[in-house]
Amino acid sequence: MKNTIMERKTIHNPDNEAHFMRIKPIAGTVRVTRGGRLLAESGDALRVMETGRDVYDPVIYFPRADVSGQLVPVEAKSTHCPLKGDASYFSLEGEEIAWSYDRPLEVARELGGYVAFYSSKVVIAEAGADAA
Repeated sequence: MKNTIMERKTIHNPDNEAHFMRIKPIAGTVRVTRGGRLLAESGDALRVMETGRDVYDPVIYFPRADVSGQLVPVEAKSTHCPLKGDASYFSLEGEEIAWSYDRPLEVARELGGYVAFYSSKVVIAEAGADAA
């Protein structure tokens, strides 16, 4: 099923006007691999562009259904983002490599059920209309 999220307005942190993000669907297919092993592949990925203490690199989020079952939840670790909500983390072979906003804030509800990977720990490749 292709993403039905339309390009949306910028989401601002109500306590810090300099902290904001945009969530946009990716028109192509995105794959995540590590050591030649496919971890995720989706035509329904989302790109999140965020500015806070810095201008952050864009992050790609994958529907959980498009992520392999190889990821293991990291026990007793959670963080909070004032734009996105509460995140939990995942590891592969003992190394933390991904996270998910399993309790997103209402303004970031589109991220519920999606998983993002640390781009420094995996290879992320895009093909299609949005490929860089």
